[in-house]
Amino acid sequence: MKAYWIAHVDVSDPEQYQQYTQRAPAAFAAFGGKLLARGGRSEAVEGRVTPQRSVVIEFESYERALACYRSDEYQQACAFRQGVARAEVIIVEGV
Repeated sequence: MKAYWIAHVDVSDPEQYQQYTQRAPAAFAAFGGKLLARGGRSEAVEGRVTPQRSVVIEFESYERALACYRSDEYQQACAFRQGVARAEVIIVEGV
């Protein structure tokens, strides 16, 4: 069963955040992740205020999605996001 990362991100330093966005896709690819949405237009029609960026990444399984997040490669990329963006990331199993 597929799984999805769903992330909402507000960026305070776009230039530094690029260090993260240049590195993270390699980790996603290493675990078979497929970017379905990354940035682009969005509108909160219910609930919280629209974040600056919304990201959806598809993985072949819940286990692969978790393994990617916990991997050294992703955590190294993630270090570039710390302090320059506030992120909410959930991993959800598909139906």
